[in-house]
This record gives sequence, C-alpha cells and structure tokens, in this order.
Amino acid sequence: MSLVHEHFQALKERPRYSGATLQEVSNGTFVVTIPDFPLPPGWNRERTTVYFIVPVGYPQARPDSFWTEPGLALTSGATPQNATPGGNLLPGLPPGVLWFSWHPSSWSPNRDSLASYAGLIAGRFQVIR
Repeated sequence: MSLVHEHFQALKERPRYSGATLQEVSNGTFVVTIPDFPLPPGWNRERTTVYFIVPVGYPQARPDSFWTEPGLALTSGATPQNATPGGNLLPGLPPGVLWFSWHPSSWSPNRDSLASYAGLIAGRFQVIR
C-alpha cells in the first residue's frame, strides 16, 4: 500500500471524514473528495463538498489549495476572500467548483498528512471573510 493510500485510510478513520473518496488521476495525482464537510455559522449552508489534490511526490510535495461545490458563499452573499468561482480547475475536479487559494504556512512531510491538510481546510472555514 502506498503512503498516499495509508494516509487516506487514516483520514477516513476520522468520523468527520468517513465519507471521503480517493480518485487516481491519469497525471499521477489523486483527488480527495470529502462530502458533507461541516461549516460553521457565517456561510450560506451548513455543509459542502470539499476537493483537494494530492500531488505527485506527496508527502514531500504538499497539497495546495482546495475547492468546494459551486455556490458556496458567506451568509452576506459575498464570495469568500481568496476564492474564485471556476478558478484553477485541475484534472479530476468537477466543473464550476469554487477554488480557494489557501496554502499551508508550513508543511513537514514527516509530521503532516492528508488528515492535517483537511484540518487546515476546516481552519479556513472558521475564518469568515
């Protein structure tokens, strides 16, 4: 079992992410899809689907950015900061997704994992802007 698959299994063991799927893409990357990702108050829905790319070379190469289903917005109707509808669409992602240009400020391939990256995404949703 590859390290990507091991880390994905560890991610799925967390109840919050138990519905996650892993799809291998022809370019050597993987797409992690997490349905029903819970959102705190301040967003226009209670849950969304989150997508992120596991790059070739993971874990030395870190995941970078994430996407949600279309239409996610702040309760005011505004597009979230650092987000672009339909932006930076990569292979394996569905059309029309909302791209969040959100990057880990630090990443250690010896410490970090797909679960810690999902935690970074959850942290972004706590920032209502």
